[in-house]
Amino acid sequence: MLTWGRRVLASQPFSVLLDAELLAFVEGSAELRIPLREELKQQHGFIHGGVVSYAADNALTFAGGSVLGQSVVTSEFKINYVRPALGEFIVARATVLHAGKNQAVCRCDVYVSRAGGESLCATAQGTIVRLGQAAGSPA
Repeated sequence: MLTWGRRVLASQPFSVLLDAELLAFVEGSAELRIPLREELKQQHGFIHGGVVSYAADNALTFAGGSVLGQSVVTSEFKINYVRPALGEFIVARATVLHAGKNQAVCRCDVYVSRAGGESLCATAQGTIVRLGQAAGSPA
């Protein structure tokens, strides 16, 4: 699954722009890493919330896709930022909480890594659906 997941990630131009790397991808979970660099910061010097949000969203979708199949999208998700992201990279770890036939509810914790270890910087929950099952999508 990891090889296939890495091919999918490499086919996403925005993921390539962020240098995202899929570290783990097994049934029910996924782990995504993004190296932090100057261009990803906001005006206060923290990593932009959109980068943290992207990491959570993509990890959630990979986790959901691991149980629903290849053609999935995020139907909805929410994120809580708990501390500014300052460090060397962020790691988003997502797991499936519940999966049905057409949707999966997943959770993701995003950690920022520094020389001294990892700290939680955000937590998210989302619903991943089979393509064609999302609201407004053609069936």
